[in-house]
Amino acid sequence: MTASVDVLLIEDEPSIAEAVRFILSREGWQCEQWLEGNGALQRIRALAPRLVILDVMLPGRSGAEVLADLRADPELRTLPVLLLSARGMANLPQGADRTLAKPFANADLRAMVRELLDAG
Repeated sequence: MTASVDVLLIEDEPSIAEAVRFILSREGWQCEQWLEGNGALQRIRALAPRLVILDVMLPGRSGAEVLADLRADPELRTLPVLLLSARGMANLPQGADRTLAKPFANADLRAMVRELLDAG
């Protein structure tokens, strides 16, 4: 049997991860974190999150590679993904449900997470 969380945050930057987890926990959402692209799909399968928040630039496999793997997997392809990018919004990988540029406003993060969780 798999555990289930609201959000799996795949982010290696400690200050961003701490901020996201704090914002989400204040809204009552359970958030777990993974620090790299390697092993991300296995972690997603183990936790069965309702939403993945995925950084583009990660050690190991990039966020773009993780996103491509998700979309190619028959069991995970419909899982909502919010992509975070510090490089702006140009040239982002395709396939994410929503994208958010760093730094972001707390209200924007909350609104996107709420929208994606409500849609799921």
